[in-house]
Order: sequence, then structure tokens, then C-alpha cells
Amino acid sequence: MSALLDSLSAGFTGDAARRAVLDEALRDGLPGPRTEAWKYTSLRQLERRSFQPVDALPALDPMLLADIPAPRAVFVNGRYSVALSLTTDLPDGVSLQLLSEALAEGGDAARFLQRRFERTDEVFARLNAALATEGVLLRAEPGVRSDQPLHLVFIGTGDGTDRAWHLRNLIELRAGAALTVVEHHLAIDSHAHFINALSHVHLAKDARLTHARVESDSERATTLLRTDAVLARDSEYRRVDLELGGALSRHELNVRLEGDNARLVANGVLLAHGRRHVDTRLGIDHIGRDTACELTWRGLGADRGRAVFHGGILIREGADGTDAALSNKNLLLSANAEIDTQPVLEIHADEVKAAHGATVGQLEANALFYLRSRGLPQAEAQQLLTAAFCREPLSAIEDPRLRDLLVARVDAALANVGVA
Repeated sequence: MSALLDSLSAGFTGDAARRAVLDEALRDGLPGPRTEAWKYTSLRQLERRSFQPVDALPALDPMLLADIPAPRAVFVNGRYSVALSLTTDLPDGVSLQLLSEALAEGGDAARFLQRRFERTDEVFARLNAALATEGVLLRAEPGVRSDQPLHLVFIGTGDGTDRAWHLRNLIELRAGAALTVVEHHLAIDSHAHFINALSHVHLAKDARLTHARVESDSERATTLLRTDAVLARDSEYRRVDLELGGALSRHELNVRLEGDNARLVANGVLLAHGRRHVDTRLGIDHIGRDTACELTWRGLGADRGRAVFHGGILIREGADGTDAALSNKNLLLSANAEIDTQPVLEIHADEVKAAHGATVGQLEANALFYLRSRGLPQAEAQQLLTAAFCREPLSAIEDPRLRDLLVARVDAALANVGVA
């Protein structure tokens, strides 16, 4: 067994059912380079590392979060912080419960934890199923509609030891509900922790969720995230993922459009700079009739960074009327950077509209020449074009205030890389 799995399993505190899940994960081990889902993301260095469980909640100054308004739920090194959270202003009909509370209560509150992960390449989902003891359960009752964003803040901070934690989250919107959720994954200082988070999103009939996630963790952190969403009839899921930080950052977004007329808009920005490795995998499954997905992703490779993108769209038999579109464009700003992109379209229905495309290149010469001819210096012209390139996916967010927040995060990250 690898040092990684040995150290993670040492933190187990669950029951016999969860022990069986852990044993399965340990038996199958980590995926290797021959495993298709991990072909471009090596775990060789990670498997040799060891991590310790979090044994205390670090104390932080609330002023560090002055720019993140209420309502907000804050986790520090995987532990919920009452001192930093502001949840008294939740909209009527919206409830927030901690996973640790649901586990203590038993019953149906944590029933989603019983989901099984059968594939051997899902080892980190299995580990999460066995080891997660904290997270957030966010629910909106039928007909509740709120424009006020609810912020989920996940902070990493160093304490001299490499730590590991596992979070399990649920966002559930019942019939006709509408909510906006913003995830902030950030670091207060440099650390090399291991974060394994798995989120479930359930949208009932006519529900509408706007979901933004900003990944800006420590430059030495390892972050493995997975989101599994299920969309019922006439529901809509809009999300934007900004991959801006971390040493190794991987996100798997799996969405099942089960109900007729369900709609997904899922966009993102991948920023691979320094020696960062960022990996995003989309698995979009069209099951109902007249469903639609619009996927716009932009990647940037600088220094010795590497970005990996897999955009998988499956249109099942009977999913007639599907409209699916995927666009993944990437810029290489360094001869040492690398970007691997793999759009995949699998169609088993007849009456569908589907398109996908992927490019890897450099800034458009004509656009650069136009700006230069208007008197802009070379560097400033490149910065303007790069910023515009990375802002394009943010159009998925309709709220101008939230969109401006995301623009500011992208611009700050580009400035930190030296390209804006």
C-alpha cells in the first residue's frame, strides 16, 4: 500500500459499512498511467507523501474575510468555524446543516452518503465515502427563490504539518426553488495540505441554481474535487469554475440531465502557471428529451504549467431534441507549458444538435496587430487580449455583481502570473 493511502486510512473513525468501502479502496489502490481517466495526471509523487488528520481548528482573524459577505459558512482546514461563519441571515425556506450534525442524528438527513462508487478509478470518491465526517447540507424548500448569494468558504492554513481532510456536501433545491451559491477555496498562508471534497447537487422540477467556484488555494496544495449533479424536468444549472491556484488541482464535473427540458450551462477558466497541474473532466449525460448543455472553457498555459481538459458528452438513446455545444480554447504563453485537451461526443439518438471543438494556440496575430496599429505597446496589447480571452466564460453568470466579482478574481490571478 502506498504511503498516501496508508496515512489517509489511519484517520478512519466510521462504522462497519464505511470500513468496507475503505477496504475496497485500499484493495484497488491508486490509478496508474494506464487508467484512461488519469492518463494525463500522474499520482506518482502524491502516492509517496503522508498526511496527518486535522486535530484542531485554527483560529483566524475574521477581518481576513471582510470581502465575503453574509450569509456564509466557513470551514478552516476542513473544520467548521462558528466564529467566522455568518448564517443568521439565511433566506426563509433555506436551511444549512453540517454533515457532522446529520451523522450524529442518523435517519434520512445523510442518506446521500450511502451512494456507492463502483469503478476502480473512483478511488478518491471511495475514500471520501469512507472518511468524510464534515461538510454542508444546503436545502431550499419548494418555491423559495433568493437572489442573495450564499457563500461557502473553504480555507487552508499551515500549522507545520501536512494535513488531509475530506468534505462531503449536498446542495438540494426542491421544486421551483432558485438559489445562488459561491464557493471560495483559498489559502491564508502557504501550505501543502491534501483536500478531497465531493459535492452532490440535486435540482427538482423547475429549480434553478447559479453556482460559482473559485479555486485559489496554496501553490503547494493538492485539491481533488468532484461534483455530481442530477437535473429534473425544466430545471436549470448555471455554473462557472475558476481554477486559479494549487499545485495539483483536479475537478470532475458529472451532470445527469434526467428530466425533459433540463438545461446546463457550465463554463470555466483553467490557469496553469508556475509548475501547476490543473485537470478538469466533464461528464455530461443527456437522458431526457429536449435537454441542452452549453460548455465554454478557456485554458492558459504559462511557465512550466500543465492543463488537462476532458469534455465528455453522452447523448443516450431516446434523448431526442438534445442541443449540446462544447468549446475549449487554450492559449500557450510559454514554450515549456503544456495543454492536453480531449473533447468527446457520443451520440445514440437521432434528432439531436451537437457540436464540439478544441484548439491550442497563441494569441491571434490579426487582433494583436490591430491593437498595435492603434498605438498600444506589445505587452499591453497581449494583456488586453489575454484578459478578454479568460473573461469570456464568465458570461454564464447573469448577476452583474457576482460576475464582476469573478472578473476581479481572474484579473488578479492573471496579474499575479504577469500577463495582465
